[in-house]
Amino acid sequence: MLRKARAADLFDQPGCATNRAKSEERRKQGCSRQLLPGAAAGGCAFDGAKIALQPVADVAHLVHGPIACEGNSWDNRHAASSGPTLYRTGFTTDINEFDVIYGGERRLFSSVREIIEKYDPPAVFVYQTCVTALIGDDIDAVCKQASEKFSRPVIPVHAPGFSGSKNFGNKLGGEALLNYVIGTHEPAYTTPTDINVIGEYNLSGELWQVKPLFDALGIRFLSCITGDGRYSDITSAHRARANMVVCSKSMVHVATKMQQRYGIPYFECSFYGIGDMSNALRQIASLLVQRGASEELLARTERLIQAEERRAWERIASYRERLEGKRALLITGGVKSWSVVAALQEAGLEIIGTSVKKSTKEDKERIKGIMGQDAFMFDNMTAREMYKMLRDAKADIMLSGGRSQFVALKARMPWLDVNQERHHPYAGYEGIVELVHEIDRAICNPVWQQVRIPAPWHDDDEAIWLSDSSQGECTLHTKPLQNPVSAPRPVPAP
Repeated sequence: MLRKARAADLFDQPGCATNRAKSEERRKQGCSRQLLPGAAAGGCAFDGAKIALQPVADVAHLVHGPIACEGNSWDNRHAASSGPTLYRTGFTTDINEFDVIYGGERRLFSSVREIIEKYDPPAVFVYQTCVTALIGDDIDAVCKQASEKFSRPVIPVHAPGFSGSKNFGNKLGGEALLNYVIGTHEPAYTTPTDINVIGEYNLSGELWQVKPLFDALGIRFLSCITGDGRYSDITSAHRARANMVVCSKSMVHVATKMQQRYGIPYFECSFYGIGDMSNALRQIASLLVQRGASEELLARTERLIQAEERRAWERIASYRERLEGKRALLITGGVKSWSVVAALQEAGLEIIGTSVKKSTKEDKERIKGIMGQDAFMFDNMTAREMYKMLRDAKADIMLSGGRSQFVALKARMPWLDVNQERHHPYAGYEGIVELVHEIDRAICNPVWQQVRIPAPWHDDDEAIWLSDSSQGECTLHTKPLQNPVSAPRPVPAP
């Protein structure tokens, strides 16, 4: 079970202005708040740790608990792998009533043995759950004994669901990497342009949309934590020259701890949108030059940015003509609450509001910088309020996760999935073209002209709203784009 000091340490963020303004005593308490009933309703700590670590593709992820814990958490993100597929196999000890009474440590050790004998993974991650934490199973001792017995890293992940929310579980997963994985091996070789990408989970292959850009600049991904990750790469992540943090809400503490332990500087960036992608390339090039890389890297970066920006703007020009002035409601959180906003504005859309439920204070400040001080931000919104806002604001499309899609459909509004369950990658220059293409397809779908025709039983107000919110004629482009996931476009060296 987590101790208070350990939990508070996970929330100690020296890069946070609010944290720096606190007294030394209050700073030691961290930024954690007392848990409230229902805090884990949107995902428990175990769920957060599992989705943060499961993209490490070549290790075995063993859930020590009832089978329902593994069943509810398996493959809840479309994290793609370019090679190993072991991470897509669900492993669980499936403890029963007998184990609850007499303990499940023996079953856990046998499960680890079976996995190593059958699959021979480079490591096994063992996730503690609520039940096994409550009955007092010592997974640390079992993992240590198994590591010595089988000469294989067996790593405990202390993230029982009752310890906090899904975001807290993300931090617990990152803590397991810091304590047991990062820094345990040396890389075969290093270069002055080695970097780590932290908080990128390669959803639907988004990492593969930006990696060719860095390859063209001669920048090597020493490791990605954790999208399309490999255990051996993460063990040597401490030798990188710089860290890029994509999702600060879930993994920024990994970057801050690596800066404290290994002196690796980091910065936060976004891969969504033309401007943000260019800024990310400029920042990493500048940081690497400060760390000893050749200054020629800056010139190469500018040439690449100019070529890629010109190509991206040309490809979305025809879509912008139809999307200019369309109104969008963004229901998401975290880094996407501001990064996707910038991408949508580049496509010509007007953002009528964005959710900030899982966003940090820095994320909210970025939103104000992009949308202005009068930006409409909301922490939480019920389905009824969401429906009313769609009607009153007369939005043209809602971008959100799957849980709120039916609100948009009930309001007869186009909807596009931009959360972790999506099937289309939207990162980098290729991603913004794909995003604009999908928005154009959603808004210009002729079905909306049909469903908005007032039915005879509607009252006058409803009929007027339906008539006013109907879209004009729109040419639907059905020519398929090149899928960058299955066939990544090679980026020529600048």
